[in-house]
Amino acid sequence: MKTEFQKASERGHADHGWLNTYHSFSFADFHNPEKVHFGMLRVLNDDTVAPGKGFGEHPHDNMEIVTIVLKGSLEHKDSMGNSSVIRAGEVQIMSAGTGITHSEFNASKTEEVQFLQIWVFPMERNIKPRYDQKFFQPDFRRNRFDCIVSPDGTNESMWINQDAYFSLGRYARGIHATYKVKKAGNGVYIFLISGKVSVVGKTLDERDAIALTETDKVSFVPATESEILVIEVPMN
Repeated sequence: MKTEFQKASERGHADHGWLNTYHSFSFADFHNPEKVHFGMLRVLNDDTVAPGKGFGEHPHDNMEIVTIVLKGSLEHKDSMGNSSVIRAGEVQIMSAGTGITHSEFNASKTEEVQFLQIWVFPMERNIKPRYDQKFFQPDFRRNRFDCIVSPDGTNESMWINQDAYFSLGRYARGIHATYKVKKAGNGVYIFLISGKVSVVGKTLDERDAIALTETDKVSFVPATESEILVIEVPMN
């Protein structure tokens, strides 16, 4: 097993007033040649947007884009004709494919919105753009991992154009957890949304991450109530 630990404080950071953002990988003005991507995982941005503010219309192509809203609500509009509000507990996925434009704004005039936006390189390029959005019941991932994104869309997960899997788990203190790699050769990127967890002998605090390769499973021991995001991706 090979591991690479990433402290939350080592991420790229920019505070634009309306947007407070942290970058786990090189993005915008943050460039670290040692943190460009992890296999097919290209971007993990941890964004907080002020009330009523947001990202104006902008383009994407040939990227799988997953948005996980942690707090508040995010208003989305795109060139495919979709117009929706994504609330805490909901997940959005887009295949940018041949090209889309979209905008994202805080749907509230009084409260911040917090969300993770994650980009994964696609398996097949230049596909027809598509959109999906779904609510995942938080109680369902209590002391277990709930697969929310997968390449086959099984067990009510959302489909992604890549051999990648996203899983969320919320574990109580002291509950031992194990994540089993779903496809041999994939790497596992673990991002701790909240809490404190021991992973392969390393303690992760809130927003820390650890990347693992050459393993078929990963074990966790939460020291507190913890919410864990596991992103499993091909390495090439």
